[in-house]
Amino acid sequence: MKKILSGAIILTSLAWIGCNEAQTVDKEGDFLKSSIEYLASDSLEGRGTGSPGERLAGDFIIREFEKIGLTPMGDSASWRQSFTYRPHGSITKHGAGDSSRLAMSLVQEMAGNNIIGFLDNGKDRTVIIGAHYDHLGYGDENSLHSGEKAIHNGADDNASGVAALLAIAKRLKGKYTSNNYLIMAFSGEEKGLWGSNYFCEHPTIALDSVNFMLNMDMVGRLNEEKKLAVYGVGTSPTWMEILPGIEVDSISITTTESGVGPSDHTSFYMEDIPVLHFFTGQHEDYHKPSDDVDKINFDGLESVIDYIEQVLARCDDKGRLEFVRTNDEKEETPDFKVTLGVMPDYMYSDVGMRIDGVNAERPAEKAGLQKGDIVIRMGDHEVTDMYTYMEGLGMFAPEETTDVVVLRDGVEIVVPVTWD
Repeated sequence: MKKILSGAIILTSLAWIGCNEAQTVDKEGDFLKSSIEYLASDSLEGRGTGSPGERLAGDFIIREFEKIGLTPMGDSASWRQSFTYRPHGSITKHGAGDSSRLAMSLVQEMAGNNIIGFLDNGKDRTVIIGAHYDHLGYGDENSLHSGEKAIHNGADDNASGVAALLAIAKRLKGKYTSNNYLIMAFSGEEKGLWGSNYFCEHPTIALDSVNFMLNMDMVGRLNEEKKLAVYGVGTSPTWMEILPGIEVDSISITTTESGVGPSDHTSFYMEDIPVLHFFTGQHEDYHKPSDDVDKINFDGLESVIDYIEQVLARCDDKGRLEFVRTNDEKEETPDFKVTLGVMPDYMYSDVGMRIDGVNAERPAEKAGLQKGDIVIRMGDHEVTDMYTYMEGLGMFAPEETTDVVVLRDGVEIVVPVTWD
């Protein structure tokens, strides 16, 4: 009877443990969903830099930092680090380079706030983990929306990264304690990395104490192939030592060596800090009002968070990571005067530039190009990758017509494109 009773107790205990683990997972999933629903709600009006919506989003992040038990590390021991900028130009994200870049020299000075918390493990080295929380408001110079003025909620860009940032910060309590952690939510990223640039110019901790920086920008749309882009793997030899051995939910990674790219990790790479940037890919809703919560892959987001946690775990006993300056000759966006009006597929790694979306009433749509087409030649210019595609755009002028060659289902098709 005792043996039977003991067995029953063991089974009951195991069932309780399993149930508790499931509840923990469900709790994090619920947190991610509720966080993105709030950050990407109409009530925040697109979280434009310096807007009331940005302020409300910052208040939310601060409340979560307080719950986690982080220490304020902004201005004068507050949570916020305030900055101002006078816009002088715009940038495009993730190397897209195929949206209009408008002069902003007449725009008045704008203000924004980074939100910064510190997890002190009493160590000499600190890891920075960051994500930007601003977006485009009702649509600014970076919007790809061609319709009526509308709120750009930015569920993937970058409410997904902020939710992941908060979830990781929660997981770090009492774990991987060989480093301190600075948890940062940047503003002004969409305007040109303003917040991260400002922090690097006015750091609230000594930059020479920073071991490495991890950046999460658009991590909410893991595709069916479970491909995760990891940029910056050439900035330290440690990265390619540890990344191939990480196995999480069948995720496969595509990597880029350069530490330069149009997201906040660039600011830290320029200070000789090893960086990684995590990104689940471009999509047709990028910089449009349709980037909303219903498009988020929450299971995929949790898998990405698990993957990033494994990066932190494997770095815990590595000491100070060696920094390597990467070959960034190709990372400066080529100058061009025309647009094709497509969304490139940044998870594509074969020859050419695969189209992931076609914008309405732009040259590609007018010419009959489709999602899935692979651009391999523009005029006499061979397109082998994203850079050569952007380079090619610098060779043409508005209203000029050029024969563009694409692969569609393995067949070459020649399409005349009139540029705008």
